[in-house]
Amino acid sequence: MGGLGNNFCNLPSTSSEMTCGSFLSQQQRTFIQMRTVLKVVDNSGAKKVMCIQALKGKKGARLGDTIIASVKEAMPNGKVKKGKVVYGVVVRAAMQRGRCDGSEVKFDDNAVVLVDKQGQPIGTRVFGPVPHELRQKKHVKILTLAGHIA
Repeated sequence: MGGLGNNFCNLPSTSSEMTCGSFLSQQQRTFIQMRTVLKVVDNSGAKKVMCIQALKGKKGARLGDTIIASVKEAMPNGKVKKGKVVYGVVVRAAMQRGRCDGSEVKFDDNAVVLVDKQGQPIGTRVFGPVPHELRQKKHVKILTLAGHIA
């Protein structure tokens, strides 16, 4: 009976199917939560930040949500120094998000743009694609700085 089941890895239905199921569950994309390392995609001086807290939701942050993060890697002459606690807006998330037209958007990495407490970006440029869902979350200034809107 190993031919027509829900066999995702095209393996025979034996004990190897358990291995296949555990492999797929390890690849599952989740929320941006505490201790998640994110890439910074603006020119504020930081390269990588680690999420300390998601400001909305108990599970974690998604596209357009604001987080509190700690700078883990920074350029030597940037506006932000290593160890500083900053606010950031999630602009790319590996977890998929459904759109109104039925399509789904997901990115290869988790990325953030650093902002101040009022929500204004610290940097003056945003690199890479940015989803247009940020407009509904009132982050229009980030969209104007972005080069490509997905």
